[in-house]
Amino acid sequence: MTRVGLNLLYLAPGNTGGMETYARALVPRLPAAWPQARFTVFAGCELAAEWRRHPWHRAVGLVEVPVSASTRVRRAVAEQTLLAGALARHRVDLVHSLASTTPLLVRARTVVTVHDLIYKRFPDAHAGMLARGVALLVPLAARRADRVITESWATAEDLGRFLGVPAEKVDVVPGGPGADLAAAPTPETELRERLGLPAGPLVLSPSAHRPHKNLERLIEAMRSVDATLVLPGYATPFDAELRERADGTRVVLTGWLSNADLEGLYRLATCLAFPSLAEGFGLPVLEAMRRGLPVACADTTSLPEVAGDAALLFDPLETGAIAGALRRLIGDDGLRHDLAARGRERAERFSWEKAAEETVASYRSALS
Repeated sequence: MTRVGLNLLYLAPGNTGGMETYARALVPRLPAAWPQARFTVFAGCELAAEWRRHPWHRAVGLVEVPVSASTRVRRAVAEQTLLAGALARHRVDLVHSLASTTPLLVRARTVVTVHDLIYKRFPDAHAGMLARGVALLVPLAARRADRVITESWATAEDLGRFLGVPAEKVDVVPGGPGADLAAAPTPETELRERLGLPAGPLVLSPSAHRPHKNLERLIEAMRSVDATLVLPGYATPFDAELRERADGTRVVLTGWLSNADLEGLYRLATCLAFPSLAEGFGLPVLEAMRRGLPVACADTTSLPEVAGDAALLFDPLETGAIAGALRRLIGDDGLRHDLAARGRERAERFSWEKAAEETVASYRSALS
């Protein structure tokens, strides 16, 4: 029986964004995609504690690595030392690292999912030691791995362009349509009161508050849009700048929200705006489409690849283009209805079960 180790050392529950959604949706589906394998998750303290209470799948084992996933520098060191030792002790045949870096000194075959190379396109997306660690470890991981998985052709091209990774070593495995629908939505009245949302149309834009997400231009665009912008997302050092930019506008930064609150916002919102300058995949676009929420998004990197003809695309560098797309979407009931229908159909083309099957195919290629 093939022993597969799943490196989730990066995953701090509730603080890891799209890479957490990816892991939570993909990992429980892997045993069905490869019944002949034995899967074991290698996790930091926070995820291990959650797993013992609520394992994602009974057929997937757990090994705790004694490090906090929330301390990124220590976690990076532990990945190269403690995790490498744990993989050897458990005699893993293949290790799949699900978040762009991987232990380099292991004898097992290696697969790494590189979600994006945004740090190459926008160096200010990270800062300090984290930036230096990413710049060092991601290229080493991509070159050391037997196979590299990406979720889009756009990122596959970036791997060749920026890191020189041969195209024949890369497997493009699109993700599924976002997070599983696991929470009853918070009622509208409670949401509006607790989050301070006024009456009228709402534009939803869930994302990490980082420079490449282009939220400054979105906020500026909202000055000429008759709606309230809602910005959920975990806190970052850029929050203060966003709050200053939002002064005098109808913009609400909510911080991190529960699944129930997010589901409530998806139902309450008039449309989703996603102005990111670069994305490895763009899960919020599919999550909105799956729920019948019409989407306006940037025409950059992977987003047209994911959205197809089911979204209103705009140039994210032009504030006027962002505002024009939102005004058009908010003011046209027929367009919103059409995009909602196309979006549901589009989202159905993406499947986590298919992603699991194609991930296992990448494992088999690495082992052969």
